[in-house]
Amino acid sequence: MPLPWREWYGAVRAERESGGSLLWTRARMGSSLATGARGRHGIRSALSMTPMPTATLVARDWAEIQERMLVPLYEAVYDRLEVGPGDRLLGLDCGAGLALLLAAGRGAVATGVEADPARRALARERLLEVLAAPPAAPLGNRPYDALLAFSPAPAALAAALPAVRRGGAVVLADWGPAERCTVPSVLGGGPAPRDLDALVERAGLRPDGSGRVFCPFGYADADSAVRGLLSTRLYDGVADPALAEKELAEALHPYERPDGAVWLPNIFRYVIARVA
Repeated sequence: MPLPWREWYGAVRAERESGGSLLWTRARMGSSLATGARGRHGIRSALSMTPMPTATLVARDWAEIQERMLVPLYEAVYDRLEVGPGDRLLGLDCGAGLALLLAAGRGAVATGVEADPARRALARERLLEVLAAPPAAPLGNRPYDALLAFSPAPAALAAALPAVRRGGAVVLADWGPAERCTVPSVLGGGPAPRDLDALVERAGLRPDGSGRVFCPFGYADADSAVRGLLSTRLYDGVADPALAEKELAEALHPYERPDGAVWLPNIFRYVIARVA
């Protein structure tokens, strides 16, 4: 199995101090995706013989490989909001629910919204309450204290706001400055970060602070890097998925370390606003 997210987060923090191989030693020991007999660049030969994954497999790649990359962001936001027992949180686009689990670990009651059926099913396997669409009114008739909307669509944000109490926190997050983010350059210049401040203004929210978080995307090998990045849905809708997969694998070569691990440093920015 890939390295559990708690160990992963601890390794990320240790990496900041060591600047060395600790993260990748642990990641490779805990990963079932090690390169093995195929060698460092075996992914190139494997691409032609690997069928395109189903939606369920892509969702599992998100849950097992990619979702944990955002743990530093989730933790920073929860620390900033002082999330704790009794707080009620609503998370938009919650994926397989890792952000909800982190909130629940602090004693909060967390509900998620996830439109993708495969991701929603994985979140429910974790015994999380996850809806297919934002609730028209708070569940249990008690408003939510906070809304977590990482990189939200404006329509989804607007649909969820009525469920948040007056004065409740709304957290929006997206990529930081282009020069501090590796992934957009690997993906050929996209995705561009949203203007979070403009989104706050259009939604009629009151600004209440912002922050930046170091969120490295780190993988034990190129195979897991390709699978993880493809699971983000940033490549959805491409005309030739197999070609996109091959081009992504090639684009990752400059970011491979001598042991075959892939390291993509990124900065994420978040803003906090309040419901008027």
